[in-house]
Amino acid sequence: MTLPASEDRSMSFSQFQFLISLFFTSSVVWLSWISPVLATIYQGTPASYQQYLPLLKPGDTLVLQAGVYDDPRRPPGLPIFDLHGTADAPIVITGPEAGPPAILTGRSTHNTIRFDRASYIVIRNMEVDGRDLGGDGVKAQGVAHHITLEQVFIHGVGKDQNVVGISTTGGTTWNWIIRGCVIHSAGTGMYLGNSDGTRPFIEGLIEHNVFQDSIGYNVQIKHQVKHPTFPELLSAPHATTIRHNIFQKSENSGLGSQGRPNLLIGHVPVSGPGEDDQYYIYGNVFYLNPSGEPLLQAEGNVAVYHNLLFNPYGAGIMIVPHNYRPRKVFVFQNTVVARGRGILVKGAEQGFPQVVAANAVFAGSPIKADVAVGNFTDGFSAASAFLMHPYEELGKWDLFPKERLKPQVKNFEPQWSKGLPHVTVDFNGLPTTNQVVGAYNGVGKNPGWIPQLNPKPMVHSDVPAAPSQFTLE
Repeated sequence: MTLPASEDRSMSFSQFQFLISLFFTSSVVWLSWISPVLATIYQGTPASYQQYLPLLKPGDTLVLQAGVYDDPRRPPGLPIFDLHGTADAPIVITGPEAGPPAILTGRSTHNTIRFDRASYIVIRNMEVDGRDLGGDGVKAQGVAHHITLEQVFIHGVGKDQNVVGISTTGGTTWNWIIRGCVIHSAGTGMYLGNSDGTRPFIEGLIEHNVFQDSIGYNVQIKHQVKHPTFPELLSAPHATTIRHNIFQKSENSGLGSQGRPNLLIGHVPVSGPGEDDQYYIYGNVFYLNPSGEPLLQAEGNVAVYHNLLFNPYGAGIMIVPHNYRPRKVFVFQNTVVARGRGILVKGAEQGFPQVVAANAVFAGSPIKADVAVGNFTDGFSAASAFLMHPYEELGKWDLFPKERLKPQVKNFEPQWSKGLPHVTVDFNGLPTTNQVVGAYNGVGKNPGWIPQLNPKPMVHSDVPAAPSQFTLE
């Protein structure tokens, strides 16, 4: 068995830009914003760009030329305060699409890109270098909604675990899209919501990102005490979708009391507006957690499916109480290789469905759940008998099955996936059915993308299905 070795996997912006360009080449229409006829395009330089910020109106674009944006006479980075685009005409602030980057540098006194009283803003093609001075890379310091962060490379935010790549602790945030970004060696990759359950993060789309070598969480979305009273948030349910990301940790991971899961999802409001909000977590790669913490931990209303998980140090998926209890829980068609517990669902609130079904789990203790049906289980060391390359480094690591994994139950009739987005395609985006066990439909040579530390290629439409109620037929 070959386990990953410690190594320097730092990524330059040029490498990031090249990988991103490959990923987005086939997605030009998907990424394009059409500006109104009267929109203005401003050309910003390190010396001039901030003078244009208060001039930006719906549909306007500010293009930052290549260079290092670090003028000690001015506040650093991008202060996005009191700026509002519209749904049809967002304000776009972008660096060069190719060539040398626009590099926003951090300081100990400021977060680099910061939002307050902002809406319908697109930030694209940027490099954020926090220089390990203590400021967050991106920070919502007040209310900010309909924010898109696209192709942003964030590094130099790893001074300690309290420094964050993207943080929304300072204000209620909703309808954020975080897409195609790389957050490298952060203290915490993303911390969305506030530690006490206030200022929640609602209805986000987090897709095709790489969270690499975080000290603490790759991503944490905090629990929610209650929904705020903004009119557009009073309708229910809302859904946050987390898909096609790479959640990777390495030997710089915090240990002992500093250990954290790769992804932690908190509960939604226990009652009132937001109590039926949901999380869809699918098509992701979870790779290593040397701290002994699980790769994925969650509570509340979650559907976890078509993910690949490998943890030779500890557990895979744990759906357990953290600040409250699990409620509606569906964990299905994942492939898990973990030395400890493979999948655990416990402490759930009575009266809500919890189903663990059609997973392929190779673990020291594969599955513990009240309702577990149609899974294939074996020990951690048995994975190589059934999967192509289960113990290799990313780039060679391949959990595609060598043979059809048959459910360990007769008369297997699954009925859990009604209304969930993209359940009819597997991890590779190829057609699948409820009868398939694990994240892939197929055997032998993997016809799709082999996971590695660059953004996963787009495999299907980026538009999630309408939120379901996780109802069983």
